Amino acid sequence: MSLPDYKSTGKQSTAPVHSKSQVIQLNIGGHVFCTTLVTIRRFPNSTLADLFNGPSKPRMDSEGRYFIDRDGTYFGYILEYLRTESLPTKHLHEVHKDALYYDIKPLIKAIEETPQFFGESVGRQQFLTCVPNYRENLEVIVKVARAEAIASRYSTITVCVVRTEEDLVKYNDAIDSLGSPKESVVSFGPWKAPASAEDLLDCIKMDIEAKGYNIKIQPHNKGFLFKSHNFFYKLIFTWW
Repeated sequence: MSLPDYKSTGKQSTAPVHSKSQVIQLNIGGHVFCTTLVTIRRFPNSTLADLFNGPSKPRMDSEGRYFIDRDGTYFGYILEYLRTESLPTKHLHEVHKDALYYDIKPLIKAIEETPQFFGESVGRQQFLTCVPNYRENLEVIVKVARAEAIASRYSTITVCVVRTEEDLVKYNDAIDSLGSPKESVVSFGPWKAPASAEDLLDCIKMDIEAKGYNIKIQPHNKGFLFKSHNFFYKLIFTWW
């Protein structure tokens, strides 16, 4: 999505703000925007509006622009919403964080009601709260993978996904034939939620890749006596 042409590099006067329609320039962590005071004050109860409502305005940068010490990468989407109430179609989570920071309640509510945000927060995240030690297990996977990366292009971590209590019993029988120490296998589950083992594997991949790692997941090639024992997988990290 390309943002409207609202950036400028011209110098702004340091004179006090008097008119609601006055054009002002903002420097948000090095990103420069040009707008009006009435746009900034679109939602009077927001923290952003409060910055320009009181007697003490944000400090100026060396070019005379109002400076806010925060990453401005996604502020353009905030500004566009203040102008037109148009929601972004991507970077929703990043814009949501900015909306929370500036306390723009209508934008917060609108983003949280989008299908993308709703599915993540109400669907996927609620499912993951049902999986015991999910976040801790991710940290273990990354820690072990990094330890195995020395002089190697790949790190391979064995994980086990047990959907039900019955799978857990079968896991205890199958781990002996896996050929790997039980302590080296990172296990997930069981959980009480309708999501499948494939859903959980997708979550694991998404969350590890969100940390910047390149991984793929493959079924473990080790043969088992029973097909139902095939809940072992390999997580393969590629480092270079």
